[in-house]
Amino acid sequence: SPPGLLLLTSFLLHVKEDRASPTRLVCDNRLIQKYIMEAKDMETRVGQCQALPALSCPAVLPLVDFTLQQWKSKLNETKRREILCDLALLVGAVVGAQGQVSEECGARQLSQLYRHANSFFLLLQTFSWEAGHWEPSCSPHSMEQTHITSIFLTYRQLVQGKLRFFFEDLAKVLCK
Repeated sequence: SPPGLLLLTSFLLHVKEDRASPTRLVCDNRLIQKYIMEAKDMETRVGQCQALPALSCPAVLPLVDFTLQQWKSKLNETKRREILCDLALLVGAVVGAQGQVSEECGARQLSQLYRHANSFFLLLQTFSWEAGHWEPSCSPHSMEQTHITSIFLTYRQLVQGKLRFFFEDLAKVLCK
């Protein structure tokens, strides 16, 4: 089964009725480590593809770097919304790149990246601490890149950074 579907299924099996609680994903540190390794593997595999073209229409990617001190000072809902904005931009960049890459290896890796990033995007939309739901009206800091490998690098950095620390923060609350 596709890894994105596995991620979504493992999450949905551990959802509480009225408010989503990503218990297993958050409380079992092995899962986030698995997704970090998969992100690294995708990045490595796309780097091995032969003759990847430069993107004629640059991909707009979120700037996902942050300082830990600044991150820790934010509320979990603020972190969730920030990650959703980053993922929305990233998924859009993947879709844009897919339309420009016909080479089989690159197209296959972009398809896999789309499934993974979109699964996290859908998953994070399901849990909220505030009455309002996430609205796609955010403007994260971004950069334009013409290298397909930059999309994979950004995804890996997002999973290794913000997502991992977000799940660690949630674990402190949910995994007692």
